[in-house]
Amino acid sequence: MMIKKMLFVVLTMISLVSFSQTYTTYKPERDKIHDLIHTKLKVDFNFKDKQLNGEAWVTVKPHFYATNKLTLDAKSMIIHNVVLNNQKLDFNYDDFKIIIDLPKEYTKEEEFTVYIKYTARPEKVKQKGSAAITDAKGLYFINADGFDKNKPTQIWTQGETEASSCWFPTIDSPNQKTTQEIYMTVPDKFVTLSNGKLVSQTKNGINRTDYWKMDQKHAPYLFFMGVGEYEIVKDSYKNIPINYYVEKEYAPYARDIFGLTPEMMKFFSEKLGVEYPWNKYSQIVGRDYVSGAMENTTAVIHGENAYQTPGQLIDENVQENTIAHELFHHWFGDLVTSESWSNLTLNESFANYSEYLWREYKYGKLDADMHLFKDREAYKNGLNSEKHLVRFNYDDKEDMFDLVSYNKGGSILHMLRNYLGDEAFFLGLKTYLIENKYKAAEVHQLRLVFEKITGKDLNWFFNQWYYNSGHPEIEVSYDYNTIQKTVTVNLLQLNNNEFKFPIAIDIFEKGKKYRHKVFVNGKDASFKFSYTKQPTLIQVNADGVLLCKIIENKVLSDYIFQLKNAENFTHRREALLEVAKKQEEKIAFNAIANAMSDDSYRIRILALENIDLINKFSKKTAIQKIMKIANNDPKTLVQAVAIETLGKLTDPELKGIFEKALESKSYAVLGKALVAMYYIDKQTAVVKSKTLPDEVRKILATPLTRIFIEENDEKELPFIAKSVLSGMYLNADKKTKAMYNKAFTQISESNNTEAIQNLVNDMVVKGNQFKQYNFDKVVINLMRRMVQDQKTKNTPNRVKNTAIIKEAMAKLL
Repeated sequence: MMIKKMLFVVLTMISLVSFSQTYTTYKPERDKIHDLIHTKLKVDFNFKDKQLNGEAWVTVKPHFYATNKLTLDAKSMIIHNVVLNNQKLDFNYDDFKIIIDLPKEYTKEEEFTVYIKYTARPEKVKQKGSAAITDAKGLYFINADGFDKNKPTQIWTQGETEASSCWFPTIDSPNQKTTQEIYMTVPDKFVTLSNGKLVSQTKNGINRTDYWKMDQKHAPYLFFMGVGEYEIVKDSYKNIPINYYVEKEYAPYARDIFGLTPEMMKFFSEKLGVEYPWNKYSQIVGRDYVSGAMENTTAVIHGENAYQTPGQLIDENVQENTIAHELFHHWFGDLVTSESWSNLTLNESFANYSEYLWREYKYGKLDADMHLFKDREAYKNGLNSEKHLVRFNYDDKEDMFDLVSYNKGGSILHMLRNYLGDEAFFLGLKTYLIENKYKAAEVHQLRLVFEKITGKDLNWFFNQWYYNSGHPEIEVSYDYNTIQKTVTVNLLQLNNNEFKFPIAIDIFEKGKKYRHKVFVNGKDASFKFSYTKQPTLIQVNADGVLLCKIIENKVLSDYIFQLKNAENFTHRREALLEVAKKQEEKIAFNAIANAMSDDSYRIRILALENIDLINKFSKKTAIQKIMKIANNDPKTLVQAVAIETLGKLTDPELKGIFEKALESKSYAVLGKALVAMYYIDKQTAVVKSKTLPDEVRKILATPLTRIFIEENDEKELPFIAKSVLSGMYLNADKKTKAMYNKAFTQISESNNTEAIQNLVNDMVVKGNQFKQYNFDKVVINLMRRMVQDQKTKNTPNRVKNTAIIKEAMAKLL
């Protein structure tokens, strides 16, 4: 009866939400009534009830106007008492803010400290998260009761955007800055992490109190606490401690995962001309974390996606860009903070662009340009065309954490750097950081710094890129005058907004490339160039700097030449995809085959994915080349795609290649080899799949799912169920999504209770995705089936199932 009632409530609420409307209102910087000066906290944890027992000493002063009231953010707490100078104060509390009556009117010259005893109840918090940060209750107890033997007990916090006030009273706004002290009392088996320096540790029976102190000011959303059984792997840069907090099984790989951090710190310090400004840098990995990572000052937390083993790291360290991103925030975001969420670009666009800067330094411009292309495509493919980079009109502050603030903003910084030149650009960043350190800023302050340094008026640049939306869509045409030997390049903007921009045009003639840099100053612009011999190719936006869409008519010969000769990765990629459409022509097939030797490993991968081996032209030669790539390409990700390409032939003569690949140290190669082998020798592939260690099987979930679904292997459904949702929706291609859709159907229609339980649990953990893709009714049906099918009286199992159902219901609601 209770289950039916809960189902009805859930479905009713879902239908009501679908009819709700949101309204956009102007969101200014928050008024500064008081300024935070210092925050001192003493906390301990109630693991059973997932609560925090806290004492807070909040030191403030009026910002300008005298006042006799103090308002602090404090969400879903129990406020026990409020004291100032040993005098209890009256206060009003509405579950969101405490309004405290002060004993007198304080002026801007007077500091005072309010003491608050409270209980934080994060499970009662009502505010919601975003697509980027999927939850907003501030304080998280992971496996608090220790019931799940496969998951450690941990505590971690997540303050951005305004969730620090879920675990301590504060003025929870990015334009506030405060120093801090935190005394954390925990069971002695746990280690702790917080901002600043660990000053002391005091044992008290089975517990221990760790005292963390931060002498430099930073925003309240950057406060952090982490608790758990971690190994601390120590590193350093100059005299700055750099530590990696990881679970014991990953300690041997911590340096492989995070070990580039000291080099990044050195590079960013030198590039910006501002040394890393804090006294330490620690990185911790949290289970069930609600985002990718977070730049808490000196105490960065990463999601468990950071955990990788050598078999993955040999292919690619998927966390490397994130490590750079969060480190760069310690200048842009932590040292200088956006004064409002409307100006989030001052935090996230810079952190996004740091990924380009790092890859350019470490791996070269080609690698960085590949990364930039990926970011730009994600932005272009999103629903972002009407959004300004700086925007004061939004439904919710969480909406600012999108592909405009991150990807488009990073791309705009790349264009600004190109326009100003490296010397002026990086001097501008240095000046901005020094002038605004330990303060909050807005975008106009960045503009004024660049104008002061360069002597250029930059209002046109900031108005169109920061305070407006979209990007140029340019139709390109050419007019040749063969008598005068000139060509006029015509650029017509099809977009509603009119953009001004510099752009590079390459003209290829007689085996040489001539670059022309021009400035477009209107919707319709034309530029005339002389030539001695009819150009072989004209490439607009040749350096790939401008964020835009180019529309032009080219023939196959143009694309073949472009594939071989274009400087920028984006243009070679574009050409390859166009040439691949014409592989019935020998010249096109040969161009794709030649592209398998491109300097860009992504071009090599794309060529392997698109080459038509059923083609009548030079098939044998192409296969031999792919076999060499499968064995010898310097990039294991390319080797893996070569194996996959050969696997499509289902040719028993290739068995030796696949057998060798099955012994590869690369999990990417191993996964593709298992699938390729399956279609020529099922028994070998299935036996290998079933005998892999559990930790490897988890990593290779997608290829193994393909094999087990093909085999209709009922015994493997519980294993498959653990990864269905991530396989369907997290960076999966259409083929993979279709496979996991099939797996989802097979599991949900089966009588395999363990598989159904794992599937529901997977949905609970990745709750943001299942809500996004309307899995609510399916989850409810699965839970009903699970309850109906479970006839055992095994109490622990029933308790576990009930906990899963309860958590799923909470997420749906």
